[in-house]
Amino acid sequence: RPAPCQPPGPPHQSLRPHIWHSIPHSLCVAPSLAFFKAHLKTLLFDLMNVITTEDYQNTYWPKLNSAIDQLLTQTPGDCIPISYEQIYSCVYKCVCQQHSEQMYCDLITKITSHLRRVSEELQVSPPDVYIERFNAALSQYMGALQSIVPLFIYMNKFYIETKLNRDLKDDLIKLFTEQVAEKHVSTLMPLLIEAQSTPFKITPSTMANIVKGLYTLRPEWAQMAPSLFSKFIPNILPPALECELSEYAAQDQKLQRELMQNGFAR
Repeated sequence: RPAPCQPPGPPHQSLRPHIWHSIPHSLCVAPSLAFFKAHLKTLLFDLMNVITTEDYQNTYWPKLNSAIDQLLTQTPGDCIPISYEQIYSCVYKCVCQQHSEQMYCDLITKITSHLRRVSEELQVSPPDVYIERFNAALSQYMGALQSIVPLFIYMNKFYIETKLNRDLKDDLIKLFTEQVAEKHVSTLMPLLIEAQSTPFKITPSTMANIVKGLYTLRPEWAQMAPSLFSKFIPNILPPALECELSEYAAQDQKLQRELMQNGFAR
């Protein structure tokens, strides 16, 4: 396996260390000297070309802002017309030009504003579609994070992890917890418990996604409905006692009868 790029020796130590650690692996294993020189020249030009605060505000952040908008509102599984390479490059250049702090603040402000709108839409949702809409919001946001977090990997590595001692994904999940889940869990949980007692009121996949999602956001929420959570999360309930086996058997028989009544053969 080729050795990773290393920073140069003492004569070049005035260069920012993270520049050298950020050299792409493809450049480290360049197939020829000509390839290395051509691409290194382009890389160093990008790194040393100064991006002013005005440049960041008027050119770079608007590109990032637009891409984040599309990622936050896309339907899970859909492709959207953005250049991931261009966005990745914007983030990379802004980090190298010391705009990480402002970019992080802008990202958090942007996503917080989006989640507040999501929460407001849920607040006016009628009970019969509330569960489905919460599930859609949860799935859409978690799907968006799968793209947003990798795009901001350099900011995460050289600012959030090193200066804030945190992780970008954890911060963005916490935002959903605070701006959406916390505000709706007291309304959502009774509806989930009611749906559990009415077979096929919602699909099993929807119930599983919400319960597992809530447990990921805040494990202690399982104590609000331990019987419900235990169907999808292991070790929620205490170990079964021998005297309770007959009760569990009766519950299984009841479930089998309900399945047969809804057209499922044994």
